[in-house]
Parts: sequence; structure tokens; C-alpha cells
Amino acid sequence: MGTLVGHVAPGFAFFLIGLWHLINHIKLHILTPNYSSLPWFPTTKLRYLELFLIMAGCSVSIAMELFIGPDRHQPFDSDGTIPSNHLHNFEHSTISLTFFLYAAFAIVLDRTRLKARYGLTQLLGAIAFGQQLLLFHLHSADHAGIEGQYHLLLQVAIAVSLVTTLMGIGYPKSFLTSFVRSISIMFQGVWLMVMGFMLWTPEFMAKDCFMNLEEGHRVVRCRSQEALDRARSLVNIQFSWYLILVIIFSMGLYLFLVKIYGERRVEYQSLSKNEEECEEDDGDVESQKERNLPHSKSFVHMGKGPSAMDIER
Repeated sequence: MGTLVGHVAPGFAFFLIGLWHLINHIKLHILTPNYSSLPWFPTTKLRYLELFLIMAGCSVSIAMELFIGPDRHQPFDSDGTIPSNHLHNFEHSTISLTFFLYAAFAIVLDRTRLKARYGLTQLLGAIAFGQQLLLFHLHSADHAGIEGQYHLLLQVAIAVSLVTTLMGIGYPKSFLTSFVRSISIMFQGVWLMVMGFMLWTPEFMAKDCFMNLEEGHRVVRCRSQEALDRARSLVNIQFSWYLILVIIFSMGLYLFLVKIYGERRVEYQSLSKNEEECEEDDGDVESQKERNLPHSKSFVHMGKGPSAMDIER
């Protein structure tokens, strides 16, 4: 992170994962009578595609933070210590490492077929979000400026993801818990992308604010306290507006999918009901035949009686 691409790329990844979970949780809730939350969703062609993509993205993030991004392609100082201007690189790479471990152990747990594999996977996800929240809260980057305000509001979305993931362990059949968690993950991605564009695009900076180079990194500074207060207020308004847009999008997506898959479920239920009625009708016919069968046998016996007698005559 620390650049436009460093925020937009992981933000887009969070957005896609949140959207993927949101769609699948809605479909699962509509089509499955006994809904139970899943921590991740397999695909038809490659079961672990979601988890493989998470591991690949985390690997790229770690490589960018520790080896590709630094000028000397390694994060350590000449004496082997971590320099101050690379502390945030280790913080970001630690977050990526935690999500990498989540995805890796999710695959291992799924292959073992343990009874508690979904609960343990949710716990690993909660640990990853907790690590993310801790490191952003204690971030070595600026806490007082505009970037600090963006990070503060990002922590709200991360906290929601953490709480709902923990709730998913105890309440796996709660659709609303999964619904809110998916929205929070998607919103994390949206807010990270907004941060990338608003903090590192000069045209989008607040009035009387500018880009300043500090310790090898570009930081947004304002010319006065009034300008800083105004910029923070604008960040709060942005957060509220994007939250409203994400809520509108999520509810619209829910209603859209309900309309599509809800009709299929109604058709399926109607078909099942017709089949049950046909089976009941067939059962009634069979029962009627069984009730009439003794009379038919006596009729045949009576019919055969005279014939046998005629033959004897």
C-alpha cells in the first residue's frame, strides 16, 4: 500500500470477494430450505478457486511490499534492522500473510472433512480480520492527517467484518449475519479504492491540501487547521455517501436475485406438489383396485364354476 495501486488493487480484491459471497449467500438462502452459512464457496470447475485466488493475491501483496516496492528490493537496513520508512510495509505484509494462512488452512480443513471444519474456518477468518483491525488501528502511518481519517473509517468496516464472522460461528443458520458480513467485506474494498484515488490523485485532493514527500512516502498535508478540519469532514461525508450507495446496491441485488431464483423455487415447489398429488391419485386408484379385487375374484370363480361343470357334463 502507500500508493494508488497499493490501495486500489487490494480494494478491488476485497470488493470481488464480498460481491461473490453476497451473491452466493442470497442464492443459498433462497434455494435452500435449511440455510447454513458457508465461509467460502466452491466453483463447479475448480473447487478451491476462491481460496487459490486469495493465496495468489496475498503472495503478490507480500512480494510488492517487501521485495518489489523497496528501492533496494529488500526491506531491511544495512545493519539488518527494519528502517522506520519500511515499518508500514511489514504491517501490510503481515495482514496479507494472515489472510494467506486463512485460505491455506481452509483448504486443509475442507480436505480432512472434519465436522468442525466450517466453524474453524470462520475462526481463522475472524483472526485475519482481527489482525487487520489491530494493525490498522496501531498503524505506523499518519494518524492525524487526512490519511488517518480514511484509516479510522476503514476500521469501522473491518470491525463489522470481525464481529459478523465471530457471530457466524455461533449462528451459522443466520442469513442476516452472512448478509452483513458480505456487505462489510465488499465495502472494505470500495473504501480502499476510494482511498487510493482520493489520496494519490492531485485533482481529487481537498481545497488547500497538497502532496508532501516525507520519509520516502507521499503524504497529504493541509495548509491550515481549518483546511484540515474541512478535509476530514469531506472524508466523513464520502464515507456516508458510499455506504448509502453500497446499501442500495446490496438491497437491489437481493431483490433482483429473489425475483430470479424465487420464481424457480416456486416452479420447483409447484412441480413437486403436482408430483405428490399424482402419487396420491395413483395410490387412491391402487387402493380402490385392492378393495374391489376380492369381488372380482369371486366373479371369476363363479364364472369358471359353470364352465367346469359343463366340461364334466
